[in-house]
Amino acid sequence: MAKKSAIEKNKRRARISKKFASKRARLKAIASDRDLPAEERFDARLKLAELPRNSAPNRIRNRCELSGRPRAYYRKFRISRIALRDLASSGHIPGMVKASW
Repeated sequence: MAKKSAIEKNKRRARISKKFASKRARLKAIASDRDLPAEERFDARLKLAELPRNSAPNRIRNRCELSGRPRAYYRKFRISRIALRDLASSGHIPGMVKASW
C-alpha cells in the first residue's frame, strides 16, 4: 500500500490540472501561434509560467486504484500487476486465468 500522502497529492494534482486545463490550452495556443507578434507570444509564455506547476497534466502519476502503487501499472485495467493477479486468481476478472504449463 502506498503512502496516503502520495495518493492524495496525486489526486490534488489531477484536480488542479482539470481546473486549469482550458486556461493552459488557450495560453499554449497563443504561445505557439507564429502569426501573432513575438511580444504577445512572450507574454503568453510568461503567464503560462505563472500557473501552478501541479496544473501541468504530465505531473500526474498513473497509480493503482486499489493499492496506490505507482509502478507496474496496467492502463487497460487501471490497477497494478499485483492487484490484477489477485483479482484474476480470485475469479473477479472474467476470462482471465493464471498461466500454467
